[in-house]
Amino acid sequence: MKHNIPFTPSLLTFAILATSTIGLTPYSLAADEAKGVERIEVTGSRIKRTDIEGPSPVQSISRADIDNMGYDNLQQLLERMPVAGNGTFSTRGNNQDSTANGSAAVSLRGLGADATLVLINGRRVAISAFAESITNSFVDINSIPVSAIERIDILKDGASAIYGSDAVAGVVNIILKKDIEGLQVNLGYGGTDGPNYEETSGSIVWGAVSEKSSASVIIDYFKNTSLSSNEMGSLGTANQTAYGGEDFRSSRGFPGYFYVDGVKTIDPDCPADSATSSGSCLFDYGPYGYITPASERVGAISQFEYNFDTGITAFMEIAVQHNNSISAGAPTPLDEDAGLTVPGSHPNNPFGKDVEIGRYRTVDAGARQWSIESDTLRLVAGLRGEINDWSWETAVQKGRSSSMQTGDRSQGWVRTDFLQQEINAGNYNPFGGVINDPDVIDRITTSLTRRGESHMTSFDANISGEAFSLGDDVVMMAAGIEYREEDVSDIPDDQFQRGLIFGTESVSAAASRDQYAAYVEFSIPVVDSVELQLAGRFDDYSDFGSTTNPKVALHWTPTDEISVRGSWAQGFRAPSLAQIGLGPSEKSQFFIDSYRCAATGQDCGALDYNIEFSGNPNLEAEESESWNVGVIWAPVADFGLSVDVWSITQDNKIDAEAFGPVYSAECNDQNSTICVRLAPQAGQSLGVIQKVHSTFKNVSSQEVSGIDLSANYSHSLEELGLLKFNLEWAYQNNFEKDGRDYTGEYGYPEHRWMFSTNWENGALNINMNISYVGEFEDTPDIDFDGNLDFDSNTSRMVDSQVLVDLQAAYRITDSTKISIGVNNLFDEEPPFAIGDGDGDLYGYVSGVHNPRGRYLYTKVSFSF
Repeated sequence: MKHNIPFTPSLLTFAILATSTIGLTPYSLAADEAKGVERIEVTGSRIKRTDIEGPSPVQSISRADIDNMGYDNLQQLLERMPVAGNGTFSTRGNNQDSTANGSAAVSLRGLGADATLVLINGRRVAISAFAESITNSFVDINSIPVSAIERIDILKDGASAIYGSDAVAGVVNIILKKDIEGLQVNLGYGGTDGPNYEETSGSIVWGAVSEKSSASVIIDYFKNTSLSSNEMGSLGTANQTAYGGEDFRSSRGFPGYFYVDGVKTIDPDCPADSATSSGSCLFDYGPYGYITPASERVGAISQFEYNFDTGITAFMEIAVQHNNSISAGAPTPLDEDAGLTVPGSHPNNPFGKDVEIGRYRTVDAGARQWSIESDTLRLVAGLRGEINDWSWETAVQKGRSSSMQTGDRSQGWVRTDFLQQEINAGNYNPFGGVINDPDVIDRITTSLTRRGESHMTSFDANISGEAFSLGDDVVMMAAGIEYREEDVSDIPDDQFQRGLIFGTESVSAAASRDQYAAYVEFSIPVVDSVELQLAGRFDDYSDFGSTTNPKVALHWTPTDEISVRGSWAQGFRAPSLAQIGLGPSEKSQFFIDSYRCAATGQDCGALDYNIEFSGNPNLEAEESESWNVGVIWAPVADFGLSVDVWSITQDNKIDAEAFGPVYSAECNDQNSTICVRLAPQAGQSLGVIQKVHSTFKNVSSQEVSGIDLSANYSHSLEELGLLKFNLEWAYQNNFEKDGRDYTGEYGYPEHRWMFSTNWENGALNINMNISYVGEFEDTPDIDFDGNLDFDSNTSRMVDSQVLVDLQAAYRITDSTKISIGVNNLFDEEPPFAIGDGDGDLYGYVSGVHNPRGRYLYTKVSFSF
């Protein structure tokens, strides 16, 4: 429903405060004194109000902003936002070493995807069935089609008192389109002008509205081709020494090394440029992955409402999404733990005696590849209405996310028992980097499946209205109750659990919980120009206990031109189900085994070793405290400026045990049960590290603070149209974790900003976005010994990056619109980085910089 309202300076102040956004698209506002005006719920508050502005900072990205940016992928859009930070991840990080392939998430303030609450129409969404980095639970934003979005509200404030767990860094609230009338068809196509990469998109948007009901259906399709690592030049190799980086090639080589009479012996045919002084034959796995894996997504969202004669409205939301994707990794890497041997009678054995295979890679079986299918289902059904001056609403929700990863015999999955049989029979030759017969390869490979599911069932009921009078004003109140059940399971193939498959991060998890909550919120007019918000929420979890979190916020409007806002809140994050219920799960990490190097003179370079994690059912909830103070100045109708100073402190943070101290305490002991080593060679005191055991504990604390600035200006060119400018700038002046300051260090730039300008003249609209990510220091572990040393050593700097996006749109007729655009206009490459020895091994920081290059696209929209 639209309302025609006189636009006054005070209302402009309200609009600027609430939107603080790219484009600063104003919403329809209502005068407080108007009678019978519809009250709406805005992000950051449960109180339904006649204006959209409250005391908390909310950035709103409108439908027009989304269209102007030209993205058909929510992940690409959100990662450009200055408020996003470390922990935002996408499909370009989803290769073989990822545990959430095909998925993406956003991390506000760099506090992690698990500290950012993602909502759809103000309600929670089922988490991804597969956790990222083994235990980081998140909502897969790839499951939300862009064509269905009306706007995106980003609450840049702690909100556990309003929304409960996970809202430590803020909230991303996806508001879906509704009250649609007519039919719209949208088509899009684009591609890079360098390596061959393409995106195809299409959507059908239909809706009908009558006096008593409304219905809408949105069908969305998106497909992208793969952008393989071997197409990306310097970004497609793990040996970055030629570009000023490190050699992160794997010690699981082709050919490999063996143990002859207990002595580590390199294959005689190992190329000279791959052989190390400690007897390893290195292998470059870099060309085998994908910068962007191929994917295909199709989804549908339907919304229905019916108004009964009693004044009660029934509503329903149904959303389904099916995603297909792939991930790839280098051929199967084997190590000593596989227990493979070669008899002396083997026809190709150059040593003439029984030998043990050390580290070796079955390159002839081909690269490993997963095919991934993900399905999400969301059903919301409820009733809403009004009693006197009170609005009420109640709803039930069912949500499910399921994922399945499969690999067949043509996709490089080798079973060690099958391989041993073929070696014993003299059919498979593991020496000399030989490509074995395809019939033999067929007998050593297998098919496998990994399945994951998460479920959520919830019920909520709330009221909002006028609690009581306070002088000539009214105290507004909202109160509600919630109940939620959740479970997650991640089941790897039985062949993984039996130890027959090597070389991928096998993950297993199973956990469930139920939770109920009650909350209350007040909006109190202290005086005419001051609004006080008080909120509190009680949550009780079946596994870790209960928590109570308050919030106090203030909004003061001393003049029509100036508004001041401030808030203080406590928050919490419940341990993820994966952190509680994780079974033995592995990942690999590069580091130098300095103890073995000192004792034996071997393994003195950074090599890849296995870290095995397990869950901890005794974890406690993380706790947080946040505050925000902001000033908004709107002296004229065409100009607005807001500045917010903010801080978030997080205690009892759940994290993996720090690897460095574990290594220092355990890995100098051959008999350690934490740092497990293989039997040492003759005359040596320490064997090769087999695996290092780790778990998750409430061990960390972090304090983050910064300044946000938003400015907008509109200028009429009269007959030449309207020109708009907007700047969103985020400065992070402190990111302290466990007493170490990460500000300006690896992955934590101090400055991010986006500048937008839009010119509209009749049927023509031209938009330009310039996004900036500041420089930061490289290599947090400068000597790659497992101990972070960035605070005591100085590394090189990873350069800043500026990307320019340009789009022109023209409305040919009232029903036809065409757009052409280019993202990364100047084809900027990602700045070079040595990397962290973990996920970033290819010369750039995958979580910060997009290597896709210049991308050109066109779109057309038809309305009927």
